[in-house]
Amino acid sequence: MMGIPGSGLAKGLAVTLRTMTRRAHTAQYPDVQPELPPRTRGVIGLFEENCTVCMLCARECPDWCIYIDSHKETVPPAVPGGRERSRNVLDRFAIDFSLCMYCGICIEVCPFDALFWSPEFEYAETDIQDLVHERDKLREWMWTVPEPPALDPAAEEPKEIAAARKAAEKTAEKLKAQQEGEA
Repeated sequence: MMGIPGSGLAKGLAVTLRTMTRRAHTAQYPDVQPELPPRTRGVIGLFEENCTVCMLCARECPDWCIYIDSHKETVPPAVPGGRERSRNVLDRFAIDFSLCMYCGICIEVCPFDALFWSPEFEYAETDIQDLVHERDKLREWMWTVPEPPALDPAAEEPKEIAAARKAAEKTAEKLKAQQEGEA
C-alpha cells in the first residue's frame, strides 16, 4: 500500500522544525567536568604487585596492543633442604592506547586482578607515539580506580566463606572443649 507522495519529506521537515525550536544544551567541557557514571571505562590501570607475567592479557588482546617483557629469577628455598624456585619478574608492561579498542578482554581474563578500569579519560597527546603508556603511568591510574560496588546484602554467602566459617567454628568448639576439659 502506497502512502501519499511527499509524506516522508513532510515528516522529516516536521522533525527538523521541532528540533530547531528547542533550546540547545551545550556542555562546557573544559570548564565543567562531566558527571560520569560509576565504573566508567576510561583507561586501564595496572596493579603491578598482582601481575605474575602470565601473559594472558597480551595473548587474548584482539588488537595486540599490550607489550610485556620479563625475565626469570631464581628464588632461594623457603625452608632448609627445599629446592630453588624460579619466578617471572616484570620488566616492561605497556599498552598502546592508539591501538586499544577498550573492549576490556584483558581485564576480564586476568586471573590475578592486576588490570582495572579507571574513569580517567583526559590523556590526549599531540604525538600518537606518546599514547604508548608504560607501567609507571599505568600504575599512577590505579589511584583513580573507584571501589567496587557493595555486595548485595540479600545475596547468598559465597561457598568459600561459608566453608571457612564452618571450619573456624569447629576449631573454636574444639578449643572450648579442651579448655573445659582442663579446668
